Amino acid sequence: ATKGEIAMDRTVTTTRMYAFTDPTWASLDLSGFKVEAIDGEIGSVDETTYEVGSDAFVVDTGPWIFGKKVMLPAGTISRIDETDHRVWVDLRKDQIQNAPEFDTSRYSDTTYRDELGTYYEPYLGHTGNRPAGPDFGKDDRTAF
Repeated sequence: ATKGEIAMDRTVTTTRMYAFTDPTWASLDLSGFKVEAIDGEIGSVDETTYEVGSDAFVVDTGPWIFGKKVMLPAGTISRIDETDHRVWVDLRKDQIQNAPEFDTSRYSDTTYRDELGTYYEPYLGHTGNRPAGPDFGKDDRTAF
């Protein structure tokens, strides 16, 4: 592949990462929902930055990572429980902790989003987080 083809492949991967795996989730207001990483709760969706239909969301990690905020692409979401106000993501706590800190001045910047996409891409699809489905109940820690 030529350089141009490699860049195009990366762009396609990055674009997919910013798409909800279930298109109906785009219409949900996730503000304040708890965020569960593969290995436990990591924080909550930041209410001041979340916009319904957005292709990314900001997680306020609060005491978990000393108040750090990180932006996660919508494609990292593996499941949403509207009743329990929880979002599960296909990432481990350390992967979120080591992510670039959220930069409010670059939120809509394509280069910034590509940088985040490059960071998250190796982790997605390889982590085996809980699949979506009605048979997993409210407490996914006991589902397996």
